[in-house]
Amino acid sequence: MTSATTSAAHFGPAADRVAAFFEALQPVDLERLAELYGPEARFKDPFNDVTGLPAIRHIFEHMFVNLHEPRFVVTERLVQGSQAVLVWEFHFRFKTVRPSEAQCILGASHLRFDEAGLVTLHRDYWDAAEELYEKLPVVGSVMRWLKRRAAQ
Repeated sequence: MTSATTSAAHFGPAADRVAAFFEALQPVDLERLAELYGPEARFKDPFNDVTGLPAIRHIFEHMFVNLHEPRFVVTERLVQGSQAVLVWEFHFRFKTVRPSEAQCILGASHLRFDEAGLVTLHRDYWDAAEELYEKLPVVGSVMRWLKRRAAQ
């Protein structure tokens, strides 16, 4: 067995645990973040760049406050060495927009694990302009116009 195979075998279950956690995520589950993330883990997405469990927890608490029925569906897992990429769909409804239509954001998370299998880096990649801003009533029309202008 090569070291890459050994690492994948070692970190594959860690990636599976993270995927399963997010697919079943409910507000009460945020108490368990320390089972998956190191104490000084970094989380970065198009809106946030934070370090530490309290700050990461706050991001997901904010999600539950502002979105109705947020739900992740992991569609692919790629593990190499101590890193993984989870490809996902994020389904939700806005609480403040009427009528609340179902939304879906497509994205991927790059994860790095320490030797204990805890996440030290969680970086989400998704296009905020296409996946979110273009779907908002007022901002969306401006974003779609800008997109058309940039394509010309």
